[in-house]
Amino acid sequence: MSTTHSAMAIFSDLLVPSPPGAEGALKDIVRAKLDDMGWAWEIDPAGNLLVRVEGANPEAGRVCLAAHLDEIAMVVTRIGPEGDLEVDRLGELLPWKLGEGPVELHGDHSVVTAVLSMGSAHTAGSADRLIRWEDCRLLTGLAPAELEKAGIRPGTFALPVRERRGPVVFGDASDPLVGAWTFDDRIGVVTLLRLLARIRDGKLQPAFSLVVAFTVREEVGGHGAKALVLREQPEVFIAVDGSPMPPETDLRLDGRPGIWVKDHLGPYDPGLVKALMAAAGRAGTALQPVVFKDAASDASLAAYSAGITRIACVGHVRANSHGFEVLRLSVLDHLLDTLSTFVSDWEG
Repeated sequence: MSTTHSAMAIFSDLLVPSPPGAEGALKDIVRAKLDDMGWAWEIDPAGNLLVRVEGANPEAGRVCLAAHLDEIAMVVTRIGPEGDLEVDRLGELLPWKLGEGPVELHGDHSVVTAVLSMGSAHTAGSADRLIRWEDCRLLTGLAPAELEKAGIRPGTFALPVRERRGPVVFGDASDPLVGAWTFDDRIGVVTLLRLLARIRDGKLQPAFSLVVAFTVREEVGGHGAKALVLREQPEVFIAVDGSPMPPETDLRLDGRPGIWVKDHLGPYDPGLVKALMAAAGRAGTALQPVVFKDAASDASLAAYSAGITRIACVGHVRANSHGFEVLRLSVLDHLLDTLSTFVSDWEG
């Protein structure tokens, strides 16, 4: 990696496997970073990692800022007689986003390397073939008994190996693009860690009480966020997550973060959208408002399930969503500055 940007240095530390429901390795790294900053943290009954920050105005209520820890993955569904594995998606992972190549199987007892296979190209009609998970296998080179010894079974997670995750920095050196396997949602985690560092360093005084949450199981239904909202009852819930770039949107990789206005579950709070856009302006940047037809966030999932109405979702704009994603490096500082300004100034 050719950049020494502080956000990317933190991001590189977070590139450990973190499938839904098994976020422990990433959670441990985040806890260590919070310890280094001197923050007290707690784990709630759902497994979310929480930091509580007192605000200057105790009458202003509580705002929850949340980034999810989990990533999309594969899950083993069946072990064949030759030790090849059938797999399916965990979250919205598509096989063509991965391509053939090495993956890690995280067994109960050890990690096993395998290769994702999609069959022979020397097959009639292969040029027009639509690859589905039913067409994919993981080749392990091990007999079923050896896989059993490693703890490989139906339900075992599989993810790309570390060498395939990046990051890579390319393009204009003055404001490069950065690529990595699923920024979703480690960039949100990085942003909240940087925000907490500003608060701890005395560079930022929250106007209201904050619950900074690192949530679990977002990719499979937002279960962590739903439990968090029911337990904590915040007045406001803001997901810090990325904005994908489907062709029906006008989003650009120009350094401006995105802000969700509506997704397939419903609209976001118009007052919060306006307040965050105004905060971005005061911070010297701008947000790109977007409507998604086929997406949801921790915020909208919590609203749909738990009834909280004051929700927002803001974050980096990224190309190649749920694959080897790409963002503009400058978006990381613009997102942090926007949230810092909002947290300092907003009065509810």
